[in-house]
Amino acid sequence: MKKLFLIAVTLTFTLVSVAQGREERPAEVIVLKPYKGKAIVSYNCENLFDTIDQPDVIDEDFLPSGKLKWNSTRYQTKLDHIVEAVTLQTTSNPLIIGLVEVENYGVLKDLKSHGKLGETRYEVAHKDSPDKRGIDCGLLYDKDRFKPLVITNLAVKIDTAKNFFTRDVLYVKGELFGGKIIHVFVNHWPSRRSGEKESEHLRVRAAEVARAKINEILKENPKANILLMGDFNDHPDNISLETTLGAGQTKDKTKDLVNLMYNDHLAGEGTHSYQGKWGVLDQIIVSKSFYKGKGKIKILGKDAKIIKDDLLLFEMKDGTKKPSTTYGGEKYYGGYSDHLPIQITLK
Repeated sequence: MKKLFLIAVTLTFTLVSVAQGREERPAEVIVLKPYKGKAIVSYNCENLFDTIDQPDVIDEDFLPSGKLKWNSTRYQTKLDHIVEAVTLQTTSNPLIIGLVEVENYGVLKDLKSHGKLGETRYEVAHKDSPDKRGIDCGLLYDKDRFKPLVITNLAVKIDTAKNFFTRDVLYVKGELFGGKIIHVFVNHWPSRRSGEKESEHLRVRAAEVARAKINEILKENPKANILLMGDFNDHPDNISLETTLGAGQTKDKTKDLVNLMYNDHLAGEGTHSYQGKWGVLDQIIVSKSFYKGKGKIKILGKDAKIIKDDLLLFEMKDGTKKPSTTYGGEKYYGGYSDHLPIQITLK
């Protein structure tokens, strides 16, 4: 009789749970795998838009009816190209992929399981930004090797410019194998469209926002592993990066951040070409403790690497090369991006 009563109670509980849409299932427990040899990649996708009209953002050009005639075929080609770009010169799929110029969560969700990336269990870290074109920063992470603890946006605002809207800085704090903690910032600082000097204060403001969070982290743990990546729209020796953010060369003992792209800048290399001149706008910056391995995570080599692969380049009539773009004005070229990806590898 007691057995029948227990069976009845169990059955009733199950039926009620299912009826209320909350059938009990054990939570997935993930034991993080080692990250040795895995890359961290940063890439400006050059306008990764879907084909759907999103209310309250200026995305009309990137619609089938828009002036760029953006359609599902071109969108799928764009996804193919991004997958190729972020996996070039890596031994396996990256651990973390920081992406800028993405329209929304949906395009990141499409990307995470597209092509070769579908071989890894990627998840999305993303928050909407107030940028008028709907442009955001996003991050894909290998959920078998990275466990997010905090995902939030750091708003870049200017009190005296109420109508100024730009991309927020995406901040993700996460855990790696062995309980090691890493702080990741994905950046897309305001452009130079109105002129380098005229817009400089906007990028300085973005640097101040990121720096405030970095100060908070270092106060709690001076050996914190901090990594900033993305398109900063400034060069390593500009005020926003070297002075305000405080990111210097590896030999600079006065800075607590190391710009892993500084040597490329000094050598005249670049991730972006403007009027035939290469410049390092895309950068990976780390805390000095991360650079020296004091936070128990180490980087292979001393610098980040620009993926200047011929696949991503277009050769001009004079023999010079530049990034192979998706569009040139309104003309569709079907290329990759107007920026090149950059990467580091973890030991």
